Amino acid sequence: MTKKSVSGLAGLSSLVYSTDTGRTCPDCRQPIARCICKAQKALPQGDGIVRVSRETKGRKGKGVTLVKGLLLDDDALNQMARELKAACGVGGTVKDGVIELQGDHIDTVVERLKKAGHTAKRAGG
Repeated sequence: MTKKSVSGLAGLSSLVYSTDTGRTCPDCRQPIARCICKAQKALPQGDGIVRVSRETKGRKGKGVTLVKGLLLDDDALNQMARELKAACGVGGTVKDGVIELQGDHIDTVVERLKKAGHTAKRAGG
């Protein structure tokens, strides 16, 4: 059995890989498949309104549509992003609980979210 660890400050170390179990969670030190940290994560808090806006800041003038306030877990949020990207025919990503879609697709996204049963509205100018 081979074990690798990452050294931290003041001699602290945590196991990150074992040939017996594979990758391990650095927080709970369980194998990734049995990580108990994932079960403890709560849904994000919010007011229940999904806000859809357009932003260009920090993107060299390229506009993106941002979807904020979806109260979904990570898997459901990724699935929703996949559906919105397919509906708009664009690329995108999920960062810190915010769905980013390339281009200006506010109207399409708001319609899709309302059909899915979310309270959605335009935000910003």
